[in-house]
Amino acid sequence: MSAKEATAAPNVFGGVNPIFRVQDLPASIDYYVNALGFKIDFQEPGIASVSRDRCGIFLVEGDQGNFGTWVWIGVSDVESLFDEYRTKGAKVRHPPTNYYWAYEMQIEDPDGNVLRIGSDPKEDQPFGEWLDMHGRSWARSPKGGWTVKP
Repeated sequence: MSAKEATAAPNVFGGVNPIFRVQDLPASIDYYVNALGFKIDFQEPGIASVSRDRCGIFLVEGDQGNFGTWVWIGVSDVESLFDEYRTKGAKVRHPPTNYYWAYEMQIEDPDGNVLRIGSDPKEDQPFGEWLDMHGRSWARSPKGGWTVKP
């Protein structure tokens, strides 16, 4: 091992900021700020960055990615956030539901991008149905895994 290799610090990853493709940047910014409680970090023609606490999202008009992208965001209390979003007119795609990985809800933006927002699972509640990207409900199978509900 060379002296340079011995003294090199390991890479440190920073936070992840998903990039959502949007059709109408001003409308998307308005939704993220007024319905979802984000703030504008910067805005240029065709691109903006919005954030809430340590969660940042890039909004890019007509470029970079596909409509209908999904992202998972961890929060401390999804129930109180759900109450906030209902009063602000956010589009709730699926209300808070208990799963083994989180107590989670789905919020949809004007371009069909989905924010899966969750906090710790509820130990005293059964697991609920999952809503997939096509709007189909899935239930836990007694044999394990998930099955589409008719």
